[in-house]
Amino acid sequence: MANEYLSVSALTKYLKRKFDYDPYLGKVYLTGEISNFRLRPNAHQYFSLKDDHAKISAIMFKSAFNKLKFEPEEGMKVLVVGHISVYEPSGSYQIYVERMEPDGVGQLYQALEQLKQKLAKEGLFNAPKKALPVIPKQIAVVTSPSGAVIRDIITTVRRRFPIAQITLFPALVQGNEAAVDIANQINRVNQIGGFDTLIIGRGGGSIEDLWPFNEEIVARAIFNSQIPVISSVGHETDTTIADLVADQRAATPTAAAELAVPRLDQLLAELATDQVRLTNGINGILNRYQTNLTHLIASPIFKQPQRIYESYSQRLDTLSTRLRQNLNQQLHQQRELLTVNQSRLKLATPLTKIQQAQQQLELNSMRLNQVMKNIISTPTQQLKLLAESLDHLSPLKILSRGYTYTTDDSGKLLTSVNQIKVGTKQSFTVHFKDGQASVTPIQVKREENIDNGK
Repeated sequence: MANEYLSVSALTKYLKRKFDYDPYLGKVYLTGEISNFRLRPNAHQYFSLKDDHAKISAIMFKSAFNKLKFEPEEGMKVLVVGHISVYEPSGSYQIYVERMEPDGVGQLYQALEQLKQKLAKEGLFNAPKKALPVIPKQIAVVTSPSGAVIRDIITTVRRRFPIAQITLFPALVQGNEAAVDIANQINRVNQIGGFDTLIIGRGGGSIEDLWPFNEEIVARAIFNSQIPVISSVGHETDTTIADLVADQRAATPTAAAELAVPRLDQLLAELATDQVRLTNGINGILNRYQTNLTHLIASPIFKQPQRIYESYSQRLDTLSTRLRQNLNQQLHQQRELLTVNQSRLKLATPLTKIQQAQQQLELNSMRLNQVMKNIISTPTQQLKLLAESLDHLSPLKILSRGYTYTTDDSGKLLTSVNQIKVGTKQSFTVHFKDGQASVTPIQVKREENIDNGK
């Protein structure tokens, strides 16, 4: 007989079917330690459960996880209820967790501590508290309509401050739907408006009974309330998250009502005392004002009121004089400036510039004529001087004064008697200013005291 081979998928389906139909695996109660847990907001959660010797994969769908009243943490020991099945794509078996609670510590206490830590980190406990009004007119109460809480509050308010009006906003204070109902009524009070104080509360009970006042939705509704909130939940030893978030905490409903309203008789007594103090204070103020008025009436200012403005009148005259002087001075300066500007403007007109150019042209023409005269007269004078100098040096000028000069037949100038030879046929020409004469030397006489040319 040949062996029949199965596919992996077929084997996995067979094993899954075995798991799903096994009566012992359909509902499993398991204890273990959470491992590999990473919170995935608004999604399915995947983690493992382990002990000292084994580990199993676990999955908790979003619908089941959202019902938990605590947040699982790495290493936390838990008790889980679920069923075992096989995940076909990987062929691994795992537990599908339907319910889970801490092992060794009550689930509610664990959830309470976790929520306290969460809200404390967000500052809901340490935020500034709203002050309660001294004289409230409208008081809203969120509680059960059939419990003793509302009766105690009504009795206390009517006894202490009957003029205040109480409006009941009935709500469930126990059970799974109570937290949502309480939060909705708190929000409704704020939406309606007109209330001075809001009281929430219920009587004592176990942690399960008080649990709606430990829910996050109630804590945030109290924190977001625009109306001051007084929390009165359980007995004095019971402390809920609502007590920590509220603006005031009261141990009992009666104490909450006493916090909400003053005593009318005490208030009236205080008002009477304040009225006396106010009257005395006003009278004292009026007396002081009357005394001051008497002093003012008796002062010289009221007897001779003209003194008030005498100094101001004198001051006004002085300032007026200064103003006129300053105006005249500025007017004079402006006139001078106007004259200067008119002169500058006149000088800057084209006609003035043309006149200036004509004057400059005439001046330049005169300078040019003078220069030309100087250029012409200077050579003329130099020529005249040279002519006079030449005339003074001219032989004719010398001859006109009676001087003559003698030349031989060859025209050579005779400058010494040594050049004349007596007794020869040598003749000479004597030159005069107006003519010449031919002479023949007869006798030569030499001057002894004259150098003979040596």
